Amino acid sequence: MQINGHELAVEIQGDGPAVLMVHGLGGTSNFYQVQTDSLAQRFQVIRVDSAGAGRSALASDISIESHADDLAALLDALEIPSAAVVAHSMGTLVARTFAARHPDKVTKLVLLGAVGEPSEAGRRAQHERAALLRAEGSAAVAPGVVANALSESTRRDKPEVAAFVRELVMRQDPEGYARNCEALAAAVEPGPISSDLPLLLVTGSEDKVGPPSVSEGLAQAHGSAKVSVIPGIGHWTALEAAGEVTDQLAEFL
Repeated sequence: MQINGHELAVEIQGDGPAVLMVHGLGGTSNFYQVQTDSLAQRFQVIRVDSAGAGRSALASDISIESHADDLAALLDALEIPSAAVVAHSMGTLVARTFAARHPDKVTKLVLLGAVGEPSEAGRRAQHERAALLRAEGSAAVAPGVVANALSESTRRDKPEVAAFVRELVMRQDPEGYARNCEALAAAVEPGPISSDLPLLLVTGSEDKVGPPSVSEGLAQAHGSAKVSVIPGIGHWTALEAAGEVTDQLAEFL
């Protein structure tokens, strides 16, 4: 679909109340395949590859804010006034920004492996990753993502998940991935989520990228959010604990 002047890959499955899925850095809409297959029995599930990621084209401007504005324009193009939003990793910054800019368009919010504004060290790391992507391609960063973002038990007991994460990363366009790394490096805190917005936060006990402390801090600021910490998994929440995440989404939504 043409959204805000660039082509975005969009998949829509099922009928019912709208659920908009937002993937994270290095991911695509296929991150949510297990959840989509289940939720589409009761909901209209909308998945989009963000600009520069997966099957979507590069955009002239890629930032947390531009991704959020793309979500708003996508719902407008589909003539959907509002949706529940499920987001992962960098996508949680996009979703929180979307909710801040367009509060009338978000009915519920689920944040998987929520992250906050990066530290100075985190910003440097993203710029270094962007440089590596441009110099050597996506294959150069895939081993580090698998080693650092998946839990040890996932890598040991679910090698198919590690293989899929590797494939997601290696299929990224290097320039698009680099620009999204730079978007994360430039991210700022979107601010608190309205206490009127139902909020669920799910993360892994072994998540080094979006540790439980981040979700707990967001929940405390919100005032009435639910936090679920799944034992033994890392940052690729919906893949490492596919069944449990699906069940929690179904109940919350």
